[in-house]
Amino acid sequence: MWVEDWAPRAACRDQQPDQLFVRGAEQNKAKQVCASCAVRTECLAEALDNQIEWGVWGGMTERERRALLRRRPNASWRTVLEAARNGQDATV
Repeated sequence: MWVEDWAPRAACRDQQPDQLFVRGAEQNKAKQVCASCAVRTECLAEALDNQIEWGVWGGMTERERRALLRRRPNASWRTVLEAARNGQDATV
């Protein structure tokens, strides 16, 4: 089930924002917060669909998200990720 109002359920909701907008090895610590997050997919879709450039979102760094966006520039990431979660193939 897709969670529309995902932010209040995010594992990072009690983190300082500065901990999620870091560089280098610190990004791995930020990604660990995402690892067990119940709304990780919704967070990632938000960042990809809105082309958010900075920070760790849905367990992915800026560089990782840019790579996905280059591969599927016209994708609706919510559709893609929701279909993947449901075991379906999403065509864009």
